[in-house]
Amino acid sequence: MKNKLNNRELMEMAVEVMRQSVPEPRADGKASPKVGAVLVKPDGTVETACRGELRHGDHAEFTLLERKNRGNKLDGSTLFATLEPCAPGARRDPKVDCAERICLARIKEVWIGIQDPDPKIARKGVAHLEQNGIKVHMFDRDLQEVIEKENKDFLAQANERAAEAKKGPVGIILSDLENKLPAAVLADFSDEALAIYRERAKIAEVVGASEFNRRLLQQGLLKEDKGRLLPTGFGILLFGKEPRRAMRQAGLLAAIHYPNGEQERKEFDEPAVMIPDLLEKWLKDKLPNVVDRSKMRREERPALPFEMVREAVVNALIHRDYDIKGGKCQLVVTKDTITVKSPGKPPPPITVEQLQSFTAPMLSRNPELHFVFARIGMAEEQGLGLGSLRDRAQELRLPLPKYTWIAPYLVLTLYRSAEAAATTLDQDVLKSLSKSEQKGWQWIATKETMTSIEYAEALKLPYRTAMNHLRGFQELGLLEKIGSGRATEYRILRP
Repeated sequence: MKNKLNNRELMEMAVEVMRQSVPEPRADGKASPKVGAVLVKPDGTVETACRGELRHGDHAEFTLLERKNRGNKLDGSTLFATLEPCAPGARRDPKVDCAERICLARIKEVWIGIQDPDPKIARKGVAHLEQNGIKVHMFDRDLQEVIEKENKDFLAQANERAAEAKKGPVGIILSDLENKLPAAVLADFSDEALAIYRERAKIAEVVGASEFNRRLLQQGLLKEDKGRLLPTGFGILLFGKEPRRAMRQAGLLAAIHYPNGEQERKEFDEPAVMIPDLLEKWLKDKLPNVVDRSKMRREERPALPFEMVREAVVNALIHRDYDIKGGKCQLVVTKDTITVKSPGKPPPPITVEQLQSFTAPMLSRNPELHFVFARIGMAEEQGLGLGSLRDRAQELRLPLPKYTWIAPYLVLTLYRSAEAAATTLDQDVLKSLSKSEQKGWQWIATKETMTSIEYAEALKLPYRTAMNHLRGFQELGLLEKIGSGRATEYRILRP
């Protein structure tokens, strides 16, 4: 078949092929992943394969590259695969990993659906491809969600999959924190932090038991050295009694700027799994509920959207670049905003623009951290928390969160009230708006896209007045018109 399809259509084809996967007959009840692969050759020819298509257990990439194209020249081809190709060291010898097969085939570009959920493999297939000069993209976020839904059982068994990983060293090292930490010993772990993990992750084995420690070993939080189990850097970050003794960049710095000009700061140097709860308690003690007078009956409401704050802080702790040793995660609360700063740009190929449009693909920079936080219910299984941040803001009728890059920090701004929408604007721009337009911007700031009719109805404005507002917002660079005729919409451009 000759290719006349665009990248989106080829991703969709891979998803359809994925659905044809043949599960392995396993006595142990472990779920096989559904995987689809699509190969586009330089001459436009398209071939496909799914997991188990020709033989039980065969990976889709192996079937496509070795069984269907052995001996064929594939230089310059593009591959679409719904699951991250397995990385060097992930398969038992003498099996060759899929990422290496892709490199040997001289494929130039790879589109990947979702990360492999195994914390000893996740993102390492991506890294191996990038290290070998292959351009890597992730599938569109909505298709990633489809792939996750189709692989629900497989993803739910991520912890069991980790147990199958090769016990020797994995060939790709994403961070020095995967290695054992100098001078660290098992006693440096906090029993309280481990107990929290055990309880919330519903782990049967008791803390300190050999099977419990084996679990931590499989998850890359311990390393075996001459018969001893020693903490890795990620293990100390998550569970260490005093993580900052070993890593100055660990923990979270929080500050509250009160309306009267006073400030209060607090360092959270505890194990990472304990920080979100400790932060929330500190903020609630400092910022008691406030009275909401916008309704007929006065009601108390939380001073902060705590679900959003928790999601933002957990994301910062999980996805920050720990190689940046001079910076640490920060949270700043003001009268109008909550700002969360995370050292490092988003993990490639994710961009700040994708984060801001809430379309960023799901990808984790530090899978070892992400896996634990997901297990205790504090993080989306694979994502960056974008959907929940956007949805909760819309439920509370708050301006949508805003991402910016201010080196060396990725900065996320959450808003505490509808009126805080004014803080998203330059003061000269704000002064140029009428009171009616300022009220309109408060409503617009809660949206991603809208129509002129929706704007007029929401603000109870005559249609001509609404159109004048929208033209003015366009001239100020706050809106972008997309489509035409009845399909016309306005995309909000967050300054």
